[in-house]
Amino acid sequence: MNPLITCKVALASLGANKLRAGLTLLGIVIGVAAVISLMAIGRGVQESITSRIESLGTNLVFVRPGSTTQRGVSGGLGSATTLTLDDAYALKDPVYAPLVKEVAPELTTTSRVVAGRVNTSTRVVGVTPEYQSVRNFPVTSGRFIAQGDVDQISQVAVLGSQTSQTLFGFQDPVGQVVRINNRQFTVIGVLESKGATASLGFLDDQVLVPITTSYYRLSSQRTSQGDINVQTINVSMNDAESVDESVQQIATVLRLRHRITGEDDFSITNQQEAIDTLRETTNTFVVFLGTVAGISLLVGGIGIMNIMLVTVTERTREIGIRKAMGARRRDILLQFVLEATFLSLGGGGVGVVLGIVLTRLLNGKALLSDQPTQTAFSGDIALLALAVSAAIGLFFGIYTALRAARLHPIEALRHE
Repeated sequence: MNPLITCKVALASLGANKLRAGLTLLGIVIGVAAVISLMAIGRGVQESITSRIESLGTNLVFVRPGSTTQRGVSGGLGSATTLTLDDAYALKDPVYAPLVKEVAPELTTTSRVVAGRVNTSTRVVGVTPEYQSVRNFPVTSGRFIAQGDVDQISQVAVLGSQTSQTLFGFQDPVGQVVRINNRQFTVIGVLESKGATASLGFLDDQVLVPITTSYYRLSSQRTSQGDINVQTINVSMNDAESVDESVQQIATVLRLRHRITGEDDFSITNQQEAIDTLRETTNTFVVFLGTVAGISLLVGGIGIMNIMLVTVTERTREIGIRKAMGARRRDILLQFVLEATFLSLGGGGVGVVLGIVLTRLLNGKALLSDQPTQTAFSGDIALLALAVSAAIGLFFGIYTALRAARLHPIEALRHE
């Protein structure tokens, strides 16, 4: 039989039971649309978090006290007192560390900040003027901390966007007074929002003060030698491509200053490592979403097989008549495979369109929190979902097609 005629027969058979075919299509449509929309949400979340971390700078290196080993954390990573303010200034040495562009030490405490009758507990970070450019923190109102504020131990503060909203609502707090540890600080600026995500939300909920003010007025953390202790030294490089070489230069300077001959008493990480780790984690999340959505595709395929088995049973006498009139086994096989393929491909095509529409509708909408959901449609996911739907149709359709093709003409004609 001509393949074109076989296709027409297959389409006519599906058209004879429109409601049944439509309900069968629905399973594939829902499965494909779910795969596309959930994968778009997963990739959107991944890109959103990654872009926000990259906005802090990809040429960053973080130096923290303590050491790490291959088995885990040792030496009090982040909590030891082995890094000082003098160590930070020493990293700007043009001889031993020529690749270092800027250095921004941090001295962090947690304090209660009070403005009138409103108060909040937040991070208070002692910084230098370089912190603004190293960590990419533009201000939306007022100004950032200046070198004069550091030299004069000024009691001034720059508020994070979330902290500003908590204490002052939608009013401009510049010029207002807040109390930190019962000391009055004048607000001189408000930071631009970095976006409230689970990993970066704290960047909007913080207060920046001059590092000397943090030491002399708030924390007074000293090392055993009497130097000013810092928790983190943020270092920006001249070239993001030379981060590994820069790390070696930083390590050399600190080893010379600390007279280290054995294990380092500090740890160095870079921003790219954090981004790579995050991508690996979010990739697992995206694959999980795709797997969950893929289950609905499998259910749709089982629905196709179920309907095709019913169809074979109902059309057994028709199959016998066609075989008696000269239809070959491969003609019967091709007809039922085509019917299953048309169902899966038709459902897949509609599912792709529905998935794209859902992706567009969900973009920017708040689903699980007050924050808008970012979606990222990907053509390769749509093609993969369509290919999988076609493969499912073939897989579940071949069994029923073989069953129909193996029917003996005499037994099929006797079937009632």
